[in-house]
Amino acid sequence: MASKLIAIVAGVGPGTGASVARKFAATYPVVLLARKPDNYEGLAEEINKSGGKAIGISADVSDSKSLKSAVETIKKEFGEGVGAAAAIFNASGGFLRKPFLEVPEEVFSQSIDVSAKGGIYFSQATLPLLLKGVEQKSQHPPALIFTGATASVKSNAQMASFATGKWALRALSQSLAREFGPQGVHVSHAIIDGVIDIPRTREWLPQFGPEAKLSADGIANDYWWLHTQPVTNFTWEIDLRPAVEKW
Repeated sequence: MASKLIAIVAGVGPGTGASVARKFAATYPVVLLARKPDNYEGLAEEINKSGGKAIGISADVSDSKSLKSAVETIKKEFGEGVGAAAAIFNASGGFLRKPFLEVPEEVFSQSIDVSAKGGIYFSQATLPLLLKGVEQKSQHPPALIFTGATASVKSNAQMASFATGKWALRALSQSLAREFGPQGVHVSHAIIDGVIDIPRTREWLPQFGPEAKLSADGIANDYWWLHTQPVTNFTWEIDLRPAVEKW
């Protein structure tokens, strides 16, 4: 296991965040960020018992001070010179399917605060660590990966609040990819086009069977693939969907 470099996952829950953390924990110590300890405590215990190393930190991605505090905790745990091999932003907010004129103002605020501002604050907090990863000659190019959605590129009716934040996050990722790619940091954006198979969605789409939903472990494998791309073959954006998904 790599000892000098870590992976950071923001937005840890029972689906994509947990699967990504497990995947990267096979190679790096992982830092799990979530607002509620309930979202990371069990996963951190699982990873540590299986021979990996994981620490959980309560952090609110919509609060820059909270993320700066998280970085200070990371440095206390791993040393001032710690570098990052990967930073994955899996947080999102503002999901509500409702007619535009009925959407509360706070739902739009949450979308901007979490998906847009959160992406900015997370990037500003982790890019210095990723650049240190470049300096420390990470085996694979340090990667900053953003989890997007169908709403990142297609703003459907009654999805204005969610799409507003997701479009902003995609724009951020493209700008960062162009700025930091030449510096050795691989920035990429993943459009997750469909329902992810997690406990709360198990009963959804019963008419199509289990193959109608995206596999969280499959998403994690694709994120690892992005991380292991050489500097000669950087992919900025991928889109992932079940074969039966209409698009």
